[in-house]
Formats: sequence, structure tokens, C-alpha cells
Amino acid sequence: MTITWLGHSCFMLESGGFRVLLDPYHEVQGLPDIETEADAVYCSHDHFDHGYTENVRLTTGRENPFAVREVQTFHDDKGGTLRGKNIIRTFTAEGVTVAHLGDLGHQLSEEQLAAIGRCDAVLIPVGGFYTIDAAGAKAVADAISAAVVIPMHYRKGAVGFDVLGAVEDFTALYPQEQVKQYPSNALTLTKDTPRQVAVLSLPQ
Repeated sequence: MTITWLGHSCFMLESGGFRVLLDPYHEVQGLPDIETEADAVYCSHDHFDHGYTENVRLTTGRENPFAVREVQTFHDDKGGTLRGKNIIRTFTAEGVTVAHLGDLGHQLSEEQLAAIGRCDAVLIPVGGFYTIDAAGAKAVADAISAAVVIPMHYRKGAVGFDVLGAVEDFTALYPQEQVKQYPSNALTLTKDTPRQVAVLSLPQ
């Protein structure tokens, strides 16, 4: 399975030529609005920086190879009273499972962790303010225990919302030999991908 980061919390998952788009955005500082083609699109919630589907061209006719599960969570640590609900989704294909945590705003309960189940990779917000912060993200990632942790929803230089923390706040919590900086914005995930924090580059 190929995981491609398109910026902010937006990713493209691809298996067998089938392309799944996650959390397309617009009006994110330093990034052009998402405009792409996909076979399916999923949004964790309907905020402008996660649910912008106007410029997504959907193709039809191909069978979806991904098994998808949904787990209901919240965008804040007040039961959704501040920012509403958030959907965590897991996507399984080619024998591997990826979890996209959306704008998770709290630690996960035992029931939620059980519903998420075993994952090979987790796409996790780390920037704080609107979501869990770096330390909170580390605790969630440890609880899920996926081999590959891919941070998202953070500020990098002039890219991203000013109130968000930098990715280095998150990666500093791990042994540096475990942090892998990728020269591209894509990663191929297999059952044999080694344990790591994978920092993908911004799309060019």
C-alpha cells in the first residue's frame, strides 16, 4: 500500500490502482487547495480544512479493495461540546492496516482502542490547539502501538496554521534513531516496514 501525504491531514492511500483520498482541505496557510482525482473520499469531520470535496473528481466502476472501519471520537476533550465529533477510520488492504485519526482531541478509551484494533501505521495529529498536542499524540501512538507513526496537522515554517506546534515537538519525544526523514511525500507500507516515526516531506 502506498501512503502519500498531500499536506495538513490529507493523504492518498493507493492499492491496486484504487486511490482513497482522506481529509481534503482548503484555506490552509502556505498550501494550495486540494484539487485531485480519487476513487473514494473520506472525511473525518466537516470542517473546511478536512472536508473540502468540491475540487475532488471521483472516478467510478472500480471495486474498492480497502476494508474500512469507523470509530466515533471527539474533536476535543469535552465530549465534542467545543468542536464536535471526529471519525477515526482504519483502511486495510494487502494485509496491512492504516488508521487515520482525523482531528482527534482526546486520549482513547479501552473500548475505542479495541475497536481500532491492530494497525501497521497510524496517521496522527501532533500540532495541538485544535487537537491533541505532541505529548498527547505520543501517548495515543503508544496505545495503538502501530509500527509506523506518521505525524500530520502541524506547522512547518510558513506552512500550516500559526497556532499549531512544529513536528519537531513530536519527534523529539522519540529516540532519534527511530525518526526517519523522507525526501519525498510518499511511503510504501508492507508487513515488513520497520518500526519508525516517518516524517514525510511536503508535496512539491
